[in-house]
Amino acid sequence: MKKRLFTIITILSCLYTFISCDNFIDETNPNKIPVESYFQTENDVERAVNAIYLAIRSNSCLGETSYLYTEERSDNMGRLDNQSSAGEPFQFTDFSLLPSNTYLRSHWNSLYTAITRSNFVLTYIDDVEFENETDKTNISAEAKFLRALVYFHLVRKWGDVPLVTKFLSTQDEIKEITFREKQETVYAQIIADLSDGMQSSLPNIQPASGKGRTCKAAISALLGQVYLTMATSQIGDENSNLNAAKQYLEEAYKMRTFGDLSEIPYSDVFNVEKKNSCPEIIFQIQYIQGDKDYSSVIATKNQPKGEYINSQKVSTGTGNFVNPDIVNEFEENDIRKEWSIQYSSYSNAYFITKFRDASDAAGTLGYGGNDWILMRYADVILMLAEVNQLLNNETDAIGYLNQVRNRAGLSSYEESIKDVQYKSNYPNLKLAILHERRLELAFENHRWFDLLRFFNTDELVTYIHAKKQEDYGISNIKNFGTKDRYYPIPFDENKLDPEKMYQNPGY
Repeated sequence: MKKRLFTIITILSCLYTFISCDNFIDETNPNKIPVESYFQTENDVERAVNAIYLAIRSNSCLGETSYLYTEERSDNMGRLDNQSSAGEPFQFTDFSLLPSNTYLRSHWNSLYTAITRSNFVLTYIDDVEFENETDKTNISAEAKFLRALVYFHLVRKWGDVPLVTKFLSTQDEIKEITFREKQETVYAQIIADLSDGMQSSLPNIQPASGKGRTCKAAISALLGQVYLTMATSQIGDENSNLNAAKQYLEEAYKMRTFGDLSEIPYSDVFNVEKKNSCPEIIFQIQYIQGDKDYSSVIATKNQPKGEYINSQKVSTGTGNFVNPDIVNEFEENDIRKEWSIQYSSYSNAYFITKFRDASDAAGTLGYGGNDWILMRYADVILMLAEVNQLLNNETDAIGYLNQVRNRAGLSSYEESIKDVQYKSNYPNLKLAILHERRLELAFENHRWFDLLRFFNTDELVTYIHAKKQEDYGISNIKNFGTKDRYYPIPFDENKLDPEKMYQNPGY
């Protein structure tokens, strides 16, 4: 069975390489299992689904250090070095991204690897007879959820993208789908996949034994976010999308196993010892504490020389740079600040302390056990505040906003808006919600998408340019322009068919 699993992962990861061989279709390699014959048992299907989860775990995909593609694109993080790795990572935060950037290409390829693995399961799952059809439905729901999640990242980052919903095994099939599908069609597929998932019997919230797998609350929350994004992106009818977003976000909220958010201390959400028991966490990528190959590295990567709050491992670098822009946004007495960031005298800058594992189990080699949280209830609650504000239900919006502020040790919105400084910084409820999302979800890969959702392209350019250059480190915020709403299509993809894989404007 191990050999079979290795074979399928190899097939999925190296598809483009071996299908180019002229005689591949005509010859049978006795050491390889034909793709269409891989699924023999339910266990084979289960292992193939595990391969999808493994794909999103990659740091070039959606793993714990994928912040290069989101946080460093936003006003939360930056770099103090513009030369490492030939300066390519710096291009993201400096808004000087080139289509030839190898990190950009790796991200694109890793996202489509996850989609290919999802398609493999969904294309061949009907070849296996299940003892219980419910199990088959649930496995399909998992594969569709993961495919939808990845496409949601693709469509927000690139706009129109190739839409692949079946496993491709020939060059002709690949050539046929090598074109950018319109965003509206991609979003329709995302909604279809997630809607199918809602018909499954997956648990509302996974028990401790199922952590790391999707659940009904995750599917519903993602549906709500998708509809909310469509509404603010003017894709489809805005009012219908807002009401659908509200419906699914409320459904996810009702699935929680706690009462008010204040019942869960903020530190519990990121306490490595409570990662399987914290009721706020909806969906996470799991890492194994103490394991050389499958442990978490985010604690050590964030930690600069001379610090040990994140990890026992001795650090030699400067850690990840936190833009002073977000540091200055924390309100006085916000308990999230002390947990999220600390000042380093070595780098003369703040560094991220949100993801810590200085336990003996992680040890001096820094084999941490942090899980990477993709969805949690504070996010859902703040999206409920957002959608209600957009629907002019301000009383409900403020109620949700206050849940988050109350847990953070801050005064209610009604009291805060009386403060001259707060009102000056956040003169309306919309900006107050954006402010709360920034601090609550800092460094969790939400900020860039929030900015895209709260502002249209021209508004976002104005918003970014109004910030102080000294609060951005060495990246040049004046480089930010309308082109930066989307990433460039990677050079290798564009050259396949410059007409059908057309480049985004400005690149």
